[in-house]
Amino acid sequence: MAVSEQARVLRLMAGAVWRKALHWLHGGPLFRWQPFAGAPQRLLIAPQDIRTSDATNAADIYAGRFLFAGYLVEAEGNSPFEIEAPSDDWARALHGFGWLRHMRAANTIVARQNARALVDDWIRTCGRWDPIGWEQPVVARRVLSWLSQSPLLLEGCDREFYRRFLRSLSRQVRYLRRTINETADGVPRVTVAIAIAASTVSMAGQGRYVRQSLRRLDQELARQILPDGGHISRNPSALIEILTDLLPARQALAMQGLPAPQNVMQGIDRMMPMVRFFRHGDGNFAHFNGMGATLADLVATILAYDDTRGAPPGNAPHTGYQRLTGGDTIVIMDAGKAPPISVSDKAHAGCLSFEMSSRRNRIIVNCGVSGIDRGRWRTASRATAAHSTATIEDTSSARFLSQERYGRWLGSPMIAGPTSVPVSREETAAGTRVVASHNGYQERFRIIHERDVTLSSDGTVLDGIDRFRATGQISGKDRYAIRFHLHPQIKANATHSGNAVLLVAPDGEAWEFVAPGAMISIEESIYLADVYSHRRTEQIVLHGRTGHQPELRWQLRRTAAPKAARRRVSDTMTGELEL
Repeated sequence: MAVSEQARVLRLMAGAVWRKALHWLHGGPLFRWQPFAGAPQRLLIAPQDIRTSDATNAADIYAGRFLFAGYLVEAEGNSPFEIEAPSDDWARALHGFGWLRHMRAANTIVARQNARALVDDWIRTCGRWDPIGWEQPVVARRVLSWLSQSPLLLEGCDREFYRRFLRSLSRQVRYLRRTINETADGVPRVTVAIAIAASTVSMAGQGRYVRQSLRRLDQELARQILPDGGHISRNPSALIEILTDLLPARQALAMQGLPAPQNVMQGIDRMMPMVRFFRHGDGNFAHFNGMGATLADLVATILAYDDTRGAPPGNAPHTGYQRLTGGDTIVIMDAGKAPPISVSDKAHAGCLSFEMSSRRNRIIVNCGVSGIDRGRWRTASRATAAHSTATIEDTSSARFLSQERYGRWLGSPMIAGPTSVPVSREETAAGTRVVASHNGYQERFRIIHERDVTLSSDGTVLDGIDRFRATGQISGKDRYAIRFHLHPQIKANATHSGNAVLLVAPDGEAWEFVAPGAMISIEESIYLADVYSHRRTEQIVLHGRTGHQPELRWQLRRTAAPKAARRRVSDTMTGELEL
């Protein structure tokens, strides 16, 4: 590592050690074993859980089958909290109790009794401590789940369970209140702030904490939600995670007759257009900086809370993204600097990558994030080669801290990445043009990568130029590869001449990719962000050398509309002839 990178790592390590020490002081053995009193007498309201539920999952849970994070575990009559977890993510999902919503959807006496038994089991086995179950984000998720599903748990229960439930819930909220400052920055800390605020409003006798909890939530949203509505981590999924918990909390405040803090209201108003910003024509989010598969039903629920229903912005300069629209075609481009190192654990080296969709067909994509295996695939998905942009000598435009060496303390943050990403945008009657560049390759190769893209106003042509501008003496032999990852539903066929590629969607829509004077090849790729599994796909790759061909032009042009659209045009023409 360079000296500057070593200094960043040392600062990160010092900060991590300090937070660990404070966490031990505020939420360690002294907190776990000290006597606790003052549990609330009752719950006042139950905030809504807007996540989609499936009653059929309640039967699996009753049978002792727990499917989380891609792993299915059979309890076989044992407590799931005493079984060795197949992965940390599986354990976090189990201890978070988000699955209670499925049992509430079943709405049966058996589901209610089973849910109570599992909560009681957790209080008995993990109520004082568990290394994963008492991680602050997991505690926050459990608090929000218990609050929202309290009607399921408390209806018809005996007095002793009611007291144990409230006592444990109050203890967890107290733990969050004491350790919020030691919680990882970004979405985890916002989630903790929301859980504290929601519990304070929902439990009786918490009036003295209301103002304090709402002020802290207000501060976190003011700090983390940027003026254009994006999140400081630049991860589109952060908006979904925050809004999913924040919208019910705002509703709980209204039910109690309490005014929502200013930044809560303004933050929601700013985030809603950005949710639309990242959506393609089929409703799926673009895969940038940690965004995986889109939960379409959850996004639809979130957008139902948007009263203004305004159009998405084209320019998100604070978050660092550009959106080009023409006709039915959408292009979304990453044109931002590396996020702050404290919230970069999921950031990707995908600067100047783009995704393109036409109607409901996603054509050019990034590989996305795997929801099945977060080990080696997570590392691979963060590399520049997993994005539809250019690499030089098969290296990434950003550097990440080694997960194996520092993962326990620091995770895998981005320790070096583009620090200068100038962007210009021009909108005319002919179309929209965006020119952006980044210095991610300057230190090693003395090269600035610049991308110039123009989408025609009717959305039928996307012109692009990739330039590799030297900032000093360069090696003319440095090789570059410009990748265009294709969605798995797109079929690619090279023309007989070999200088173009025909892309065909399932509905018959066709696009032609050309790059005059370039070496075009169709290579294997993988799409990691599918809801069910990884899927094989292909990528178009343009190869060249920075010294011999420092500028390369390419074009995507629609050659055939979808069959349904062609039929509509044909029917219209037939009707006109009959008239």
